[in-house]
Amino acid sequence: MAKTGGYSRAATTPALSSLDFALDRGSPVPLYYQLAQQLEAAIEHGQLAPGNLLGNEIDLSVRLGLSRPTVRQAIQSLVDKGLLVRRRGVGTQVVHSQVKRPLELSSLYDDLEAAGQAPATQVVRNETVPASADVAAALGLAEGGQVTVLERLRSTYGQPVAFLCNYLPAGLLDLDTARLESTGLYRLMRSAGITLHSARQTIGARSATVEEAALLDEQEGTALLTMQRTAYDDTGRPVEYGTHIYRASRYAFDFQLLVRP
Repeated sequence: MAKTGGYSRAATTPALSSLDFALDRGSPVPLYYQLAQQLEAAIEHGQLAPGNLLGNEIDLSVRLGLSRPTVRQAIQSLVDKGLLVRRRGVGTQVVHSQVKRPLELSSLYDDLEAAGQAPATQVVRNETVPASADVAAALGLAEGGQVTVLERLRSTYGQPVAFLCNYLPAGLLDLDTARLESTGLYRLMRSAGITLHSARQTIGARSATVEEAALLDEQEGTALLTMQRTAYDDTGRPVEYGTHIYRASRYAFDFQLLVRP
């Protein structure tokens, strides 16, 4: 199949003709926002895939009975989120959907795979080292005790999403680099008979350093999400301590908040 700009020609066929939009003109919610939300949902659920073209704003405005500025504003809001890109000579094209990860004890690999995001992993480091004070404290080890450190770059559709640094007690399980590049860490732990039970996690944000920006294909100073997690097995033993950074333009944590009775 012929290729155009890195995507198959079939993928660049205008894709909106197969979608139905429900726009409530009597709603106080602006029409551009309604359209943007429905386009974003179509991207998130795979109805609009990376590489799909949206066609031009004039055709879309005629089809939906909207003004061209309304359509342009909806599209621009998704360009600003990094979900769409305007390409000269090609048109407006779907880039990717933002990963919305539920706040539960799961691995990034499993979450990406479940969302149809085609995860890929590059292992940057896999070695045994003496534990620093903070790593030893998190894993319940003596400072200087042996731990395995893993550094991995996780990508989807050829674009980096996160840089993951994990520490595990040395000898906990076989951490073969080839297997780590074909599946997730938690999946390997489960296959080794380790039952994950709970975790303590802290989420934050900060600006990217020069090195982090280069790894994640961002500009220095761009906002990154951060996560620190210590995971425990069903005996209460700490089995993994992770410090991760995520591209805020491509990644979000999804919370469900409940009112206490």
